[in-house]
Amino acid sequence: MTLPSIAEVLRMPELRRGEPVVLAGERELGRRVRWVHAAELADIAPLLRGGELLLVTGIALPSDGLARYVRELSGAGVAGLVVELGRRWTSDLPGSLVETCERVGLPLVALRREIGFVTVIQAVGESIVDAQVVELRAAEQIHDTFTALTVAEAGPAEILTEVVKGSGLPVVLESFHHQVLAHNAAGRSAPELLRDWAARSRRVTPPSRTHFDAREGWLVTVVGSRGDDWGRLVLLTPRPPAHRHVVLIERAAAALALHRLHGRHRDTMEQQVHHALLTTLRDQPVDDELLQRCAGAGVPLDRGPLVGLAARPVVARDRGASSVADLIVETAAGLAAALRARRQPALVAPDADDVLALLALPAGVDVDRLLTALVAEVPGGSEVRFGVGEVARRPEAAGRTLAEAQQVAASLRASDPVRPYHRLADVHLRGLLHLLGEDDRVDRFVQREVGALLDYDDEHGTALYDTLRAALTSVNKAAAASALHLSRPALYERLARIERILQVDLDDPESRTSLHVALLAARGRG
Repeated sequence: MTLPSIAEVLRMPELRRGEPVVLAGERELGRRVRWVHAAELADIAPLLRGGELLLVTGIALPSDGLARYVRELSGAGVAGLVVELGRRWTSDLPGSLVETCERVGLPLVALRREIGFVTVIQAVGESIVDAQVVELRAAEQIHDTFTALTVAEAGPAEILTEVVKGSGLPVVLESFHHQVLAHNAAGRSAPELLRDWAARSRRVTPPSRTHFDAREGWLVTVVGSRGDDWGRLVLLTPRPPAHRHVVLIERAAAALALHRLHGRHRDTMEQQVHHALLTTLRDQPVDDELLQRCAGAGVPLDRGPLVGLAARPVVARDRGASSVADLIVETAAGLAAALRARRQPALVAPDADDVLALLALPAGVDVDRLLTALVAEVPGGSEVRFGVGEVARRPEAAGRTLAEAQQVAASLRASDPVRPYHRLADVHLRGLLHLLGEDDRVDRFVQREVGALLDYDDEHGTALYDTLRAALTSVNKAAAASALHLSRPALYERLARIERILQVDLDDPESRTSLHVALLAARGRG
């Protein structure tokens, strides 16, 4: 609410007739007047709420307690003091009254002519009520605007645009880590607006959910729902904000929180449906009912080629399970958003270890170009690798392209060459081993080849299995010794012990190949 200032009240005809003279606190004439009281009580301070303009004649004020009277008024938050001359003091106010008002910064005004206090109270009261009506109408308009935006599920950019329209001031949406999520510079230079943003933001620590920081000139409000706050909305204003600006930024913050909640609810429901369809497509034959269910989900499978895509985190072993799960959820959301932005029909859902997607492509599309551009838009960077299945030309082959995509993604390692995505041909023998799935003949092969070595390590607390792996994957024995931080004689001694345990010749090409396949198969099984 834009309340009148003391300076504005003094310009009103009802007060101008009293020929007002400012005797102290002139720098504080911009204070806002919440109400006007006429009261002669010397101990009036405890009855006040702050922001009042007090009108007195001084007839009941003590001669020797004026300094205390002023200090109490200032402590109560009084906006200013107006004293009418003629009844208690005829020409000048006491020096102690003037000096104390100047010292505490309380505006003091003397009226040289008698006026009706009632007319002043009525005029200022009407001005305040008019301001309240204007603010209520502005608040109602703000409410209607943001209700419409919420119903339309408007995004952050549209919401911030409305904030700028309603205030004419720049606005920034930031995370709790002081990262800028969205902004509208209101015609200003964006680089200038955001310069050293994180450092500036850390200096602003509001004591409440909505707070004006006068030092930075920031009106800040928390964005989020109860127990799930995730950001702050900042309106950059050089002056203390009007009430309507507080309403505006709080209503915008609520719209942003609802937008995120709606997005989460929509994504959760959509992912549940997509996960059920993807699992059915991967594990069961495609029939007419399944085709109809996919079409009902907005992904027709009979109008063009299909391609399976799997995104799998490739992270260090010591990374927590919850962190990996968060990365899977983030990747699923990013992939779904990138597909929606391209209006590309697809089923997308997080699975236990990866994110699985089936894209229904338009006829004649450049698949490689589309996938390369799409993957580049998904967050995760080098921590997420993508596997792609062969393009399926018929709905009945959807399960095959999905299974291949997951098999490729599951066989990828952090050390593999960085590419936008990988196919079966890129993972070579590992791809074949993953295609064999849970075939117990592979398990028996691994046991025959390296089981004795694993048992020896368990019994003696050695690491000969790791030594064998380094020897088989390094370009030569010198590289293997370096990778293991061993001298070459020490490596040779270990290799000789491995040969005795496994009863093999590590210089024999067939033996080396067989052991290497066993190591790859064992790693593929975790």
